[in-house]
Amino acid sequence: MNMVRAFAHDDDGAQIIEYALIVAVVSLGLILLMMGTGGLDFTGWIGRVNDCLQGATTCA
Repeated sequence: MNMVRAFAHDDDGAQIIEYALIVAVVSLGLILLMMGTGGLDFTGWIGRVNDCLQGATTCA
């Protein structure tokens, strides 16, 4: 019974889950921002990143 109580009071796992949720929300927001109207679509963005990694001179 003491082991169950100790597990219920342990907060380490909750902090990891909170950080993972924050990262997920920020990532989703960035993806939606890139796919929004007037912005760059995700496929186009990936293409630009690929061009820059290949050594293109028009990376901005």
